[in-house]
Amino acid sequence: MNLKGQWIAFTTIVRKEVTRFMRIWVQTLLPPVINQILYFIIFGAFIGAQIRELNGIPYASFIVPGLIMMAVISNSFSNVVSSFFGTKFMHSVEELMVSPTKNAVILLGYSVGGMLRGILIGLIVFLVSSFFTPISLDHPFVAILFAVLCSALFSFAGFLNALFAKKFDDVSVFPTFVLTPLTYLGGVFYSIDALPPFWQTISKFNPIVYIVDGFRYGFFGFSEMNVWASLAVLCVFTLALFFLNLHLLNRGTGLKS
Repeated sequence: MNLKGQWIAFTTIVRKEVTRFMRIWVQTLLPPVINQILYFIIFGAFIGAQIRELNGIPYASFIVPGLIMMAVISNSFSNVVSSFFGTKFMHSVEELMVSPTKNAVILLGYSVGGMLRGILIGLIVFLVSSFFTPISLDHPFVAILFAVLCSALFSFAGFLNALFAKKFDDVSVFPTFVLTPLTYLGGVFYSIDALPPFWQTISKFNPIVYIVDGFRYGFFGFSEMNVWASLAVLCVFTLALFFLNLHLLNRGTGLKS
């Protein structure tokens, strides 16, 4: 298949993914937004009224970048893992594997579909949050870069989960026992500097801390970590997951019965 044919295959997969989550938007787009609104009301309005400010930033505004990243992470991941595992479960993935479509195109097609869902919901959360608290973007390019790379990273992570999943229960194991704890302990609702020294050290092993911190820098120009080091690490992890997934696809891992 020539380059034009690969492009058509890529856009077809992406279009299928977008159509899938937009067709059931009541299940895919609405619940995450409602969850983030509830987080914002409880933590931003009720608890925020007691905390008032963190690092000179109103608490209600401080948590907005973290809430957006929570939405991007969970939806990018869940879209890819559920969609690709469903393709495996229905055995329609076999049609893809015997077609002349390159494995890299398959991987990118599903991952871009997950990225679009994650970024779309993140954008909706951003717009909804602006009704509750003033939001500024001091470094919009940095914020966009972190959002795109984060959505790519967790889309690839969702694809990896789908490759190894053998039953529907396996799809929820990683999000429940790994992704959710890391997200809640990723500095979404608090400043890492406010933690005791021991927990500050522990937090530095959580990659989501760097993602949230870098994204928050794009909003307020404030960072507790080195933003460019965080960006470099995020790029390395994203590329590593891409090539790992591609290697596993080439080997047929999780696809051969």
